[in-house]
Amino acid sequence: MLGLGICLLLVCVALSLALGSRAVPLSTVVDALLGHHAGSGSDAQVVTGLRLPRTVLGLVVGAALGVAGAVAQGVTRNPLASPTTLGVNAGASFAVVTAIYALQLTRPVEYVWFAVAGAGLAGLAAQAMARRAGELDPTRLALGGTVLTAVLASWTSALMLLRRRTLDEARFWLAGSLDGRGLEVLTPVWPLLLVGLVLAVAVAPALNALALGEESAQALGVPVARIRTAAALAVVLLAAGAVAIAGPIAFVGLAAPHLVRLLLGGDQRWLVPGCAVAGPVLLLAADVLGRLVARPSELEVGIVTAFLGAPLLAVLARRAAR
Repeated sequence: MLGLGICLLLVCVALSLALGSRAVPLSTVVDALLGHHAGSGSDAQVVTGLRLPRTVLGLVVGAALGVAGAVAQGVTRNPLASPTTLGVNAGASFAVVTAIYALQLTRPVEYVWFAVAGAGLAGLAAQAMARRAGELDPTRLALGGTVLTAVLASWTSALMLLRRRTLDEARFWLAGSLDGRGLEVLTPVWPLLLVGLVLAVAVAPALNALALGEESAQALGVPVARIRTAAALAVVLLAAGAVAIAGPIAFVGLAAPHLVRLLLGGDQRWLVPGCAVAGPVLLLAADVLGRLVARPSELEVGIVTAFLGAPLLAVLARRAAR
């Protein structure tokens, strides 16, 4: 099944490179990637200059969100958990809008540092609120992240209403998009993503034990408090890096673990790598769809994922209630 997912991912990569406001033949895409074509304004330059960076960012962001969602659901034992649970998206959004308002920033590469800082601080704040007697309480973590999200979202809206230029500049980033970003935005965040991914892989076996309950996990020799802290840190790092690159994109971190769980089961040792594949598949597919439905313009990928993810959230909520 994982091999099938990788094949599907390769198809999504090919579609992302070939489709857009104008279609480029796959033969031209291959030639462009191999450097066989050059020339100003050619299809080859569209592929290498615009679509290739966009596709690479989609792979990175999708994998980060997918893995973050898998770990978030595992550590909280909540099927509706996602990076949003920790307030990471709201923290990054508030920091970026504040920077635009106060410093009059205009380029996504300038937002990255503020997004990382805001997401990280929000995640740490949610963890601080979730600690009881020095240990991380998963229920409090979900509640703390929800409260933090509501508070930061209201402050973000207030800042955007205070100055029209802030609203105009921030609304594109807040929609969540892979467009208009170069590969240079990866420079400040790739160490965060790498550490987060290593932590996610490291805690995966322990999350299997944690799914049996705290007492059973402790009986198996699992240091529950340390595993929860490491898992929460992995979610913060992965989600912070993803949001810093592309803005607050919803539902990928929620949907990817559920899809992988249906195909590969609930073993976290398979779920984490599976979500590293499923996340980019979902994100690239949504990005391609956003380019096609509004030609010659396009819809931001965050809008497409929200539109497709809302029905999924309703279905998952009903299943969780049952």
